[in-house]
Amino acid sequence: METEFHRIRRLPPYVFAEVNAAKARARAAGADIIDLGMGNPDSPTPPHIVAKLVETVADPRTHRYSTSRGIPGLRRALAGYYARRFGVELDPETEVIATLGSKEGLANLASAITSPGDTILVPNPSYPIHQFGFIIAGAAVRSIPAEPGEAMLAALDRAVRHSVPTPSALIVNFPSNPTAWVADLDFYREVVAFARRHELWVLSDLAYAEIYFCETPPPSILQVPGAREIAIEFTSMSKTYNMPGWRIGFAAGNRKLVAALARVKSYLDYGAFTPIQVASVAALNGPQDCVAQIRALYRERRDVLVRGLASAGWDVPAPQGSMFAWAPIPERYAHLGSVEFSKLLLERAQVAVAPGLGFGEHGDTHVRIGLVENTQRLRQAIRNIRGFLGTPSNAGTPLGIAS
Repeated sequence: METEFHRIRRLPPYVFAEVNAAKARARAAGADIIDLGMGNPDSPTPPHIVAKLVETVADPRTHRYSTSRGIPGLRRALAGYYARRFGVELDPETEVIATLGSKEGLANLASAITSPGDTILVPNPSYPIHQFGFIIAGAAVRSIPAEPGEAMLAALDRAVRHSVPTPSALIVNFPSNPTAWVADLDFYREVVAFARRHELWVLSDLAYAEIYFCETPPPSILQVPGAREIAIEFTSMSKTYNMPGWRIGFAAGNRKLVAALARVKSYLDYGAFTPIQVASVAALNGPQDCVAQIRALYRERRDVLVRGLASAGWDVPAPQGSMFAWAPIPERYAHLGSVEFSKLLLERAQVAVAPGLGFGEHGDTHVRIGLVENTQRLRQAIRNIRGFLGTPSNAGTPLGIAS
């Protein structure tokens, strides 16, 4: 029986699959591929967090089902983080919920608040779950510019005036994945005022709150007075504490949205494994020098990558946040688009990157480069890329770069 399920029909072929398949074939053939494609932290989780996990897992009482909202101590720890970092006081009982990573939380909230045919405003390009969480839930997505500023605010105004039905929710994500743009508090004030005027929910993805290289740390939308009337914010342990495989994150903010997410989750999961939650409490409440060290590591890698690519003739803006560089495809190769350029880079330079098309059609002029290898491997990648860009046979006329 040939059946194409309705929700599956709304999901396009996974753009990253082509590059991943080519990467697998190259590795099977013995190639040494430097993989900068996936945002997968390569450094170990700080030892004191691992130690707390080991200590807790030795207690058989922690092996039972947990609670989908998160243990009370973990919700209090997240509220404490918001108080220290942003000066925002949260009620751990009604304004905080633990999730199985921010991705799960975003998808489940989309399911909780979306009716078929709703219009949702999503930046393009953006992290795929921002769009497809709502598409899976039956919504229609309207793209808006991804860069914080007047263009995005003007697009919001047009969307409210011309969309049918009127948009019900907006996604924001700063520091952004994939673009690495960072928003300031003045921008969030504009967004909150607009959302309150037009009764629009705002879902803020702040997963990269602690991976920043600008002088002023990225703010939270919840710092804006009145934001909790319309906004919920998602954070994650994955990048801040090098805990991607642990799958632990949070949502905080508007009580109605937190309650909606809690209700859906109560049907879907029993929460993260209790020892993981206890170890996460140790991370949030314990020494924070590890966070500064992780940030410094990514800064060093960013500087090595951006300087090295510039020396190879590829000018890439230095990201001010996140663990990615958003790299415009070199002019000689722009006609290829991001998927074919990524495949060519893999074949000729043995470097894997993420094609920008995977983050939306407006990302097809770029590739995303992850800072997920040590500096030695990054320098090797740069040497490989320099050789690739300096080879006349690759495309059109040579760049004339000295190797």
